[in-house]
Amino acid sequence: MSEKFLKDTYSLDSPEETKAHYEKWAASYDDEVGEHGYATPGRVAEALWSKLPEPQTPILDYGCGTGLSGLALRRAGFEVIDGVDPTPQMLEGARAKGVYRNLSSFEITDPDPLEQGAYKAITAIGVIGVGAAPPQTFDLLMKALPKGGLLAFSFNDHALADPSYSGRLNDWLDMGAARLLFKEYGPHLPGMDLKSDVYIVEKM
Repeated sequence: MSEKFLKDTYSLDSPEETKAHYEKWAASYDDEVGEHGYATPGRVAEALWSKLPEPQTPILDYGCGTGLSGLALRRAGFEVIDGVDPTPQMLEGARAKGVYRNLSSFEITDPDPLEQGAYKAITAIGVIGVGAAPPQTFDLLMKALPKGGLLAFSFNDHALADPSYSGRLNDWLDMGAARLLFKEYGPHLPGMDLKSDVYIVEKM
């Protein structure tokens, strides 16, 4: 039986610890989340397509991991998808799926790894949350978008229980710097009885 990593994900405390965890998990990641019916990628991809049904618009899949999010985006209708992830071992899985135009890595401690204004839409599917990317990642992604750009992302139950995550989103909405186009609570990892909110936010 292969080693299980999912339950330990929510207790990681630092970027370095997170990267090391995902390095070890890369080979069995798809199988383990698949066992629990990982539903969020499909939900985010379909929500984004409902607001941006443009097959040729390039999408940046931030924290693409092994590419399950890219597969979901392709199934929803998007044909030009670039992926970035700090874990080279996870990127090997993404590369094998054959759905990305470009794949690249970045240093997990880099405060500003993205080119500004390069993508009309960015996804962060199952990325921002406890044991994964910190709350300030939301700011990083919003700043990388051009005016009118869309951020499609999710907060699972663990992130929703921590007000620092939804607080970042609400700061942008309350200031009028962003507009909420879509929000839906639904299945995340049904096998673990975990749910998630899926959001589409437009940068104003």
